Amino acid sequence: MKIKSAEFARGVTGNDYSTQDNLPQIAFLGRSNAGKSSVINSLTGRKNLVHSSKTPGKTIEANFFCINNLFYLLDFPGYGFAMRGVQERNKMVKRIFWYLEFTNARPKVIFLIIDAKVGLTDLDLEMLEIIKQNNHKVVIVANKVDKLPQTKRKDKILSIVSQAKGLEVLEYSAKTHEGKENIFKIIEDLVK
Repeated sequence: MKIKSAEFARGVTGNDYSTQDNLPQIAFLGRSNAGKSSVINSLTGRKNLVHSSKTPGKTIEANFFCINNLFYLLDFPGYGFAMRGVQERNKMVKRIFWYLEFTNARPKVIFLIIDAKVGLTDLDLEMLEIIKQNNHKVVIVANKVDKLPQTKRKDKILSIVSQAKGLEVLEYSAKTHEGKENIFKIIEDLVK
């Protein structure tokens, strides 16, 4: 897959995730600081399409990016940490839950971005449970594999696969683009 165009379409702070053109949606979720913005930027080949911050938890909107006029990438706020306080953090989590449970706009796939060095946290496992309860297709993307020493990488990935209990786990590096084609293949098969 070649990404020829990637444009910001809209930001959502409420609960309306429908689009007039009804293009397929591909959602990206993950804890703050898992590298979700970097993954999206590396996939699209646009350095600053999604703004990442040194301060985790700054994104407060679900942002729609139109890709090749064929589908939307949805970048949700990171969960689990925010400098904005408990009330704002709860709003962001509710926004994600609303999308997963109640919206009519069903994503073709949800990519759950995790930090390969950290593995699946309790928050990630809770998010996976909600995704599965609502019958969404989910793929775990273990980002930052380039930061794992070669001697520990295999064991760390096997540990993540074990925790994932049958879900697909892809190794990825936003820095080196390792695993990019695997993600593109999944998206391509779903948005034909």
